[in-house]
Amino acid sequence: VQLQASGGGLVQAGGSLRLSCAASGRTFSRYTTGWFRQAPGKEREFVAAISWSRGTTYYGDSVKGRFIISRDNAKNTVYLQMNSLKPEDTAVYYCAAGSYGTVVGFRADYWGQGTLVTVSS
Repeated sequence: VQLQASGGGLVQAGGSLRLSCAASGRTFSRYTTGWFRQAPGKEREFVAAISWSRGTTYYGDSVKGRFIISRDNAKNTVYLQMNSLKPEDTAVYYCAAGSYGTVVGFRADYWGQGTLVTVSS
């Protein structure tokens, strides 16, 4: 499975940005796909994920109500619509594919490169 993330950039607080994660690989449809982020000096944080089969969505507490994850099956692409952005959302966002469990959460087996999101105050 190969993942290509794009869409990062600089945006003012309160603005919106959409990230894309294009996936390829024969077995990709078996995986839940989503995003982690890591800010400078902080640990990696789960952002959101979506299952490929049923489209079930999962969100980290810090982004619930502001971010929306969706998918386009025909394009093998997952999107992260980020609204009402805050300076604390500034981080490198990583696309990942793996599985989601109710106890362990989103566990990534494959990673894409990061894309930087900077939110100015």
